[in-house]
Amino acid sequence: MPPIVITISLLICSNVFMTFAWYAHLKELSNKPWIIAALISWGIALFEYLLQVPANRIGYTVLSVGQLKILQEVITLSLFVPFSVWYLKEPLKLDYLWSGICLVGAVYFAFRSKLG
Repeated sequence: MPPIVITISLLICSNVFMTFAWYAHLKELSNKPWIIAALISWGIALFEYLLQVPANRIGYTVLSVGQLKILQEVITLSLFVPFSVWYLKEPLKLDYLWSGICLVGAVYFAFRSKLG
């Protein structure tokens, strides 16, 4: 399997854990002290790091650090928007579309040397 496919797959899985670690406590643990939420979030984040570190190491064999970061941000927002709408019941906003369009531009500039 190509390194870029492995990297993207690992980053997607990593981001699922990251999104839950960062935001699920707002819904599920809002009645608990922040330290409990932090400890549970750190436990979830361990799985994020177990996927994210190899993803970045593998990705760095074919991508620059800047490209890895832009890829990470695109994956993060691609997962965060549905998570916030579906799980947290946040309203879908037009601002998400504008953010996505800005990310398309960021992807273009980060990867244009590989495109042409």
